[in-house]
Amino acid sequence: MTVDESKLDSIIDKHDVEEGSLIPILQDIQTEYSYLPKEALEHVSQRLNIPMVQIFGVATFFKAFSLKPKGKNQIHVCMGTACHVRGAKNVLENLERELGIKAGDTTDDGEYTLETVNCVGACALGPVVVNNEKHHGQMTPIKVESLLSTKPV
Repeated sequence: MTVDESKLDSIIDKHDVEEGSLIPILQDIQTEYSYLPKEALEHVSQRLNIPMVQIFGVATFFKAFSLKPKGKNQIHVCMGTACHVRGAKNVLENLERELGIKAGDTTDDGEYTLETVNCVGACALGPVVVNNEKHHGQMTPIKVESLLSTKPV
């Protein structure tokens, strides 16, 4: 991917050009590109005079950041205890089968990213699948097809 350095400079300039601005800068870059391209991180490293290893440390520490492109539709399957005991594993397996990807991957067409999360805070509704921030409770493997047929984007 080619990043637009002038766009990156605009993002960086909007924040104080100092080490403490790294997280908001990375957030804005991720908003712009849907992930953190390596070229963008290298540019930030040069502009802020921060070693790449430190930038990668921040980018990999926070789950909100991604070093891989994300799909237009992001599906998160809760694997917390309440969801797990109610069949979240079977829901996840069916989503993987229907999308043709494993958790953590994005479909080749860039349409879907499938991820697992530890808890979404809706234990009474488990198993829960979050599709583009919309919670779907009491999910079953059978309901997966209808979830995928209603593309919210």
